[in-house]
Amino acid sequence: MISSILVLGSGSAGLLAAISLKLKIPQLKVTVVRSPEIGTIGVGEGTTPNFPRHLFDYLKISRKHFYAMAEPTWKLGIRFLWGPRGRFDYTFSKQLDAHWSDLPRPNGFYCNEEFRSVDLPSALMAEDMGWARQANGAPDIQGWHGFHIENKKLIDVLEVVAAQVGVEIVDGKVNGHERGEAGIKAVILEDGRRLEADFFVDSSGFRSELLGKALEEPFVSFDKTLFCDRAVVGGWDRGADEPILPYTTAETMNAGWSWQIEHEFHVNRGYVYASGAISDDQACEEFLARNPKAPKSPRVVKFRSGHYRRMWVDNVVAIGNAGGFVEPLEATALMVVCSEVQTLIDLLQHCALQPTPTMRTLFNKVMNRTWEEIRDFLALHYYTNTQRDTPFWRQCRSDTDVSGIGDLLEFYKENGPTGFCRHMLPHSDTDFGIEGYLVMLVGNQVAYQGRHHAAPAERSLWNQRRDGFQQQAKAGMGIKEALQFIRHPGWKWNGDA
Repeated sequence: MISSILVLGSGSAGLLAAISLKLKIPQLKVTVVRSPEIGTIGVGEGTTPNFPRHLFDYLKISRKHFYAMAEPTWKLGIRFLWGPRGRFDYTFSKQLDAHWSDLPRPNGFYCNEEFRSVDLPSALMAEDMGWARQANGAPDIQGWHGFHIENKKLIDVLEVVAAQVGVEIVDGKVNGHERGEAGIKAVILEDGRRLEADFFVDSSGFRSELLGKALEEPFVSFDKTLFCDRAVVGGWDRGADEPILPYTTAETMNAGWSWQIEHEFHVNRGYVYASGAISDDQACEEFLARNPKAPKSPRVVKFRSGHYRRMWVDNVVAIGNAGGFVEPLEATALMVVCSEVQTLIDLLQHCALQPTPTMRTLFNKVMNRTWEEIRDFLALHYYTNTQRDTPFWRQCRSDTDVSGIGDLLEFYKENGPTGFCRHMLPHSDTDFGIEGYLVMLVGNQVAYQGRHHAAPAERSLWNQRRDGFQQQAKAGMGIKEALQFIRHPGWKWNGDA
């Protein structure tokens, strides 16, 4: 029976794992090794909505305290400067997996030419607004949002929460490990300390100290599908008059794409590219030409997209980058961490902390499926982007392996943006839903048979709805004003009541 867990790594993945395990299974002794050798990439974080749900609904962390310490801003979705339209918005709501009862076709059939303000979140993004206003003038903060959050601030608040819930944090540089019958018996610190545990969580980042190095688990590469393997990272302090945009921007570049993450006082920018298509120096040059405010010597980060064949081996489970990573498009890193942690806890609770081999197999099956779905979803972004005719993008359109969603693409090309497309996905319990796939297909104007030609009355009703969302959004409020509201001493979060 597992009674003690040692978490290797004190980044966001390790701390989230430790806090979640301690809160959900309080009888466990949970220790985190905070090693200076295991740092953070520190590029700023964008999240999906499951991250605030994990914090506030699953862990019951106080919204008021978290917002005060971590100072996140809100992310309603991603603005893609992408495809033949030049721009479209992917929100965390259901723009296209929806069907108004008084219109004959689902929403996607009305977005052939104009794909904006399909619902309130997309209208708010179109107006660069954060939230609609309530009748009393306060922001109407809804659940369809993620965060933009600075990595250091996130780590700081998670360390405070970890201490509050009884997680022990030990400082030390990991210098080795000791094997036992169950897998790993102990880790050895540089000063000679030996830390034993029944179960180990490897959150050591790309180093994968236990799963990859000690247990030598094979790595499954996604290089046949996702060609980008490096990023130029930079940023600058936000000007006083510079608005905080309520979305991440993903902009097409010559050999990849560039992100922009909106922090309150800082703009984080990066260029994700394929080293086989452009040199580091050329990537830095292109990045600086597009972003003159960025530092003149931006940092280059190397990564590989893929995952270890098994993420739970013997008594070691990898959480976060130690188990797998895909490039930053769609900001899936913390989404996967939350999914991994919740799945692990569900299985440990079910087996009363005595995991069987088939429990490990189930965990690995679920997580392999998660990584494969992310791979296929990101592949669609590259495969359908026709905005630039550079060697890199030509390669994406010709060589990207989209066989995992081949049935979906065939069905869409014959039937268009219908919700029935969901039955063509490899798995029904998808993190992105059919919504994400439809947004990429419609946003990139992928052709399909049987275009719907709306009658004048039908088109008028559709435009009337869009106009209503646009008017509501124009009367909304920006991120800066909404932050002032939630920082007022009188502000109360419903979730904390």
